[in-house]
Amino acid sequence: MQRIILKSKLHRVSVTQCELHYIGSCAIDEDLLEAADIREYEEIQIWNVNNGERFATYAIRGERGSGMISVNGSAARRAAVGDLLIIASYGMFEDAELAAHKPRLVHVDERNRIVELPDGIPVQAAE
Repeated sequence: MQRIILKSKLHRVSVTQCELHYIGSCAIDEDLLEAADIREYEEIQIWNVNNGERFATYAIRGERGSGMISVNGSAARRAAVGDLLIIASYGMFEDAELAAHKPRLVHVDERNRIVELPDGIPVQAAE
């Protein structure tokens, strides 16, 4: 049996811009995409902590090191600059894979800089 399981999560990132007239998607700093193992054009679920909105879109690459979280297209009506979001992606896993599976949880500061690596090690200790 395959199950849909949390693969990765960007926890409490801040929206840096909203672009209503952009084609769509959510632009995410490339450093954050890599840390969370989210690929460009991968489906993502977005949960807005400030207003309770929940919606799906896809990720695109934002400028590396910028801290960018840009909610684009019609989804821009569901967020405002400064809102806190949880961005999640899911994968399909066989039961046999689940014992070894651990979601990649990425925590950030108020400027969307990574403060904790996915395995729980503080960034400062890893450098």
